[in-house]
Order: sequence, then structure tokens, then C-alpha cells
Amino acid sequence: MMPSPKATVDVVVLTMNDRPDAFPRAMDSLLDQQDVDLRVIIVGNGVEPDHVPLGVRAVTLPVNVGIPQGRNAGADALAGQDAGEFVFFFDNDAVLPERDTLARLVAEARRRPEAAYIQPRIADPDTGVTLRRWVPRLRAGDAGRPGTITVMAEGVVLVRRADYERAGGWPGHFFLFHEGIDLSWRLWDLGRTGWYAPGIVIHHPATDPARHAGFYRLVARNRVWLAYRRLPAPLIPFYLVAWALLSVVRIRSRANLSVWFAGLWEGLKGGHGQRRPMSWSTVARLTRAGRPPIV
Repeated sequence: MMPSPKATVDVVVLTMNDRPDAFPRAMDSLLDQQDVDLRVIIVGNGVEPDHVPLGVRAVTLPVNVGIPQGRNAGADALAGQDAGEFVFFFDNDAVLPERDTLARLVAEARRRPEAAYIQPRIADPDTGVTLRRWVPRLRAGDAGRPGTITVMAEGVVLVRRADYERAGGWPGHFFLFHEGIDLSWRLWDLGRTGWYAPGIVIHHPATDPARHAGFYRLVARNRVWLAYRRLPAPLIPFYLVAWALLSVVRIRSRANLSVWFAGLWEGLKGGHGQRRPMSWSTVARLTRAGRPPIV
């Protein structure tokens, strides 16, 4: 049997020049990958990238357009006749611990042609811990269990280029947070799925997303936008009420809760963009996969 040909993987890395130690380590681990052909682009989100290894392209965006739109800019810059079979979105503080990590992700994708995206297991490099928010399914206590998934951890994920383009890319105006749910639901609505491959590990520091300015506002606003954009109308109130009740219980600080309510109101006022709700057959498929789109 002839061996499978090497895959061409387009890799999109964002930078704001704020990780002078982690960023070179991430790039070294990426460029050391074997058995794949890489086309790598660094997107300077409002900055000119301060670390661009030889043979790597760079794009400088005049302002910080946010993470999802920055990813779109990178993927678009590598599009065209020579575009790779896959697009790999790679946080610039992550590390590929083995030289065959990307090749193994590609092999997993080829074994599962129904899957539009392959999600590796993300683990803290110092503790080996995989945070619950990095496991893209309900019942996230067992991070080592593989299976079909309906959402993704956006920072390190392999997506088939054809599916990414059919789905329309990331929701650029989200700026930050929940863009992976939006993209995943659109991929599922194309009849595709996602697959979690925990045997393939990528290192990423276990940081708190609440460190970002505007965390509570953006999380609340984007949840509302997500519901308005992607859910059939009868499901929107169920989704928003269930999520709002959980959020009020979880957010302990009055100040944070006030910011969260401001984001909720911002989302309810509009700005969600094009409404393209998923079909009821997609709702049924997501439910059979273990995550109905109201949780």
C-alpha cells in the first residue's frame, strides 16, 4: 500500500508582541514539525510582528481587530490555488511537544472524513492538567475520553480548509470569546462533525480568561449574539434563560455581575450580524451527539 501523501497545513498565528519568551518557543516547536508541509503566517493584530522566522509570512493589521477576525485575515492571506488541505489555528503561547504532533492530527483527520475539525487535548506544560473549559463537550471531567464533539477550544484546532471556507470562517465581530461555538455550529449545519483526539497533546499555560479586559461584557454580549445568529427562534429564550441563570449563580462579584448585565443588554440591543439559524435536523444531530443547543 502506498503511504498517504504529505498534507499541506496552513498555520495561522496571532501576535500582539506581548509574549517575548513564549512566542519564539511556540514558533520553534511549530517549525520543527515533521512529515507535513507547512505554510505559516503570523498576523500582527495592531502591531508589526517582532518575531518572524525565516520563511514565514507576516501580515500587519493597522488596528487590533480581535482574535476571530485576526484568524480570518491570516487564513484569507493563505487562501487561493496553493491553499493547504487544512488550516491549523495556533495560539502563540502554545507548544507542540512532539515533532509529529501536527502529522498525527492530520492522520486523525484522514481517519475521520466526517469530521470538519480535530481537537487535540490541551494540557498545562507544568502540571499536565487539562482545564474543563478546554474539553469541548459536556461531562468534561474525563479529559482522556475521545469522541464526537459539537464545540471547539479555538486556540489550537485543526480545520479542513474546504469546510472552513464553506462555513464562512470565524465570526469576526465577536472580537473575543464564543467564536468557536459559532463556527462549530455552522460546520455541523453543513452536515459535518468534530472529533476530540485526547491522545494528541498540545501544551498551553493554564491561564484565567477573566484576565482579559472586558471579559464579562464580551462573554455576555457574544452569548446573546450567538443565540440570535444560530438558533431557531423557539430555542432562543430557552438558551438565554438557562445560560443567564447559570451565570448569575456562578458570578460571585457584584461588580463583575454589573458588567455582565451591561454586556447582556448590549447583546439584546442588536449587532449580532447575519441571522442564519441552524436547521431542526442539525438541532437533532447535536442532541444525539450529547449536547442539545440550549446548554
